[in-house]
Amino acid sequence: MTAFYLSAAHKSSGKTMLSIGISAALKDRGLSVQTFKKGPDYIDPIWLNLASEQACHNLDFYTSSKEFIQSQYYHYSKNKEVVIVEGNKGLHDGVAIDGSDSNAAMAKLLKLPVVLVIDTLGITRGIAPLLCGYQVFDPEVEIAGVILNKVGGSRHASKLSNAIKEYTDIPVLGVVNRDKSLELCERHLGLVPGNELGSQSSAFINLWRDRVNQDVDLDTILAFESKQENHLDLQFYQKTKQSGLRIAIARDSVFGFYYPGDLERFEALGVTLVNFDTTIDSQLPDDIDGLFIGGGFPETNLNVISSNTTLLVDIKQKIESGLPTYAECGGLMYLCRSIQYGGETKSMAGVIGADVVLSDKPQGRGYVRLTPEAIHPWCENSSISSVLAHEFHYSSLQNLDPLLKYAYRVDRGYGIDGQYDGIIAYNLLASYCHLRQTDTCPWVDQFVNFISQCKTVARNDYSQPKRRQSN
Repeated sequence: MTAFYLSAAHKSSGKTMLSIGISAALKDRGLSVQTFKKGPDYIDPIWLNLASEQACHNLDFYTSSKEFIQSQYYHYSKNKEVVIVEGNKGLHDGVAIDGSDSNAAMAKLLKLPVVLVIDTLGITRGIAPLLCGYQVFDPEVEIAGVILNKVGGSRHASKLSNAIKEYTDIPVLGVVNRDKSLELCERHLGLVPGNELGSQSSAFINLWRDRVNQDVDLDTILAFESKQENHLDLQFYQKTKQSGLRIAIARDSVFGFYYPGDLERFEALGVTLVNFDTTIDSQLPDDIDGLFIGGGFPETNLNVISSNTTLLVDIKQKIESGLPTYAECGGLMYLCRSIQYGGETKSMAGVIGADVVLSDKPQGRGYVRLTPEAIHPWCENSSISSVLAHEFHYSSLQNLDPLLKYAYRVDRGYGIDGQYDGIIAYNLLASYCHLRQTDTCPWVDQFVNFISQCKTVARNDYSQPKRRQSN
């Protein structure tokens, strides 16, 4: 198996474009490609999923243990021919000053050689001390090659390559010239998600694939052999008793921020996830026991989702009738009274007594640590005292109903107001934080248990008549 870690000196060096292009190019050779993304990001994994046609999984020191990361890597890499881990930010960047949560630490944990992507804009001979510094800073990190990106032409490429050859032993694996056509526009949270672009996504992926085939030495990269060790699969992946529950999940061009491992856990618990589209469906699916609305960009789709009033009314009525519901970030915004963005204000579901206003700067960004309050609907019997998650939102809630109740106290991060997150209403929990099912945060299990409890005590009078009759 071929395996390597694609990193960079700093963010916005082009590693995502190259990760996507390499994944697509190797898939087109008939190879099975498994991708991973370091950190909690949703958007890059959407693109890597489209390019490789395999779900991309996140590896994150903050929200899981090292043992969980190793088990994840082993579980999803089994029987794959190529494994690509894309880093976030720079090789040695992270929260911890000792680098214990950096990309370098992840590469060492997984015993992966590193391919560095270098943004060469404005640099020539200076690339040599840069690369030498990376080699000396942590000799335990194997830098197996470098891809020169945003190169200014053949003369620039020659200067860079000569300096690298003269002063280092690092092979140049690719030279990619600056090209506006390779750029994908960014928005306030990063790249535009691939699920929004429809057929344009395939066009971009094919463009990056063709450039990689032309400018990157894929044959040398394919010689990077995996040194992974076997790790036992955690219970996380094992099927358990079948719950028989049906949960509606918003999956469309608006809402697409879901971790594939979380969705797998629902299925392992015997849950049937029923997709619905907030842009075209007039009501929630029939015979459901719960509702999940994840993150996304309702603010950039205001006209479409606000005009679908029949669905908004149906969701409001069913949540207020007791439908167990979980909503994250974009889902939280969707359930508020209104969203103000780009000079427009549009009505939303109105379940939550608050109005959403988008700002030019992040209102909450980074990892969060939350303490569940006693009234948290899921954590009544949980032994977990702190919830480790992340948030990234440019929106804030205004005109909050003073009677709102909150599920979490914020120990790190911002949440709703710097003190609390997780609005509770009826059987709804809606928060700005994004949870991920790991060994330290079994939120899917907790949510499914909560739905089962609601069903058992006959608080599910939101069900369709057919379901009530069958009971």
